[in-house]
Amino acid sequence: MKTNRAILVLDVINDLVHPGGSVGDDGFYAHSTERQIVNNIKTVLDVARQHKTPIFYVVVGFSENYAEWSSTSKLFKNVPHKKQVILGKWETEVHKLISPKNDDKVIQKNRIDPFFNTNLELLLRTHRIDEVVITGVSSEFVVLSTVLSAHDRDYKVTVLEDCISSSDQYSHECAVHIINKVADVISSSEFNNQENM
Repeated sequence: MKTNRAILVLDVINDLVHPGGSVGDDGFYAHSTERQIVNNIKTVLDVARQHKTPIFYVVVGFSENYAEWSSTSKLFKNVPHKKQVILGKWETEVHKLISPKNDDKVIQKNRIDPFFNTNLELLLRTHRIDEVVITGVSSEFVVLSTVLSAHDRDYKVTVLEDCISSSDQYSHECAVHIINKVADVISSSEFNNQENM
């Protein structure tokens, strides 16, 4: 059965996947470059746009005063001190090779899960989406979290394995092992072939 699908591009921001990004120093830039995910995502988006498949970008970040930041977050504990992921700055812009176009939607979030306290689900329901195709950084955080949240909201979930990356290969492989239990994991070329059928 053909589904009404959308592409999710999760946290492919300069702070993570650009050599000038400070969060990328934690291994995210190296792993995303090694896996060539930005180029792979670009190919997917080019095909998706030809077929008018909706594209939703999700960007993590905080306001300049970090009003949304929580001191209890182990993952984000050093973010204010390092002045990382400030919304509206270069650091939280989507990588220029895959930047959003006019009809694309951009959702800002302050936590790992893009469904938490955002309008992502409202936008997906408004567009009658029943399958989400997931790309992004990082495999073990936003990708895994999105897979589980989308699954529990009864979306069909597909993850493009060569369009996701982590801070290291082991974390990536662990995440993919778990993701395989609740989602379809395919390559970008398999997806592109499906779109062109």
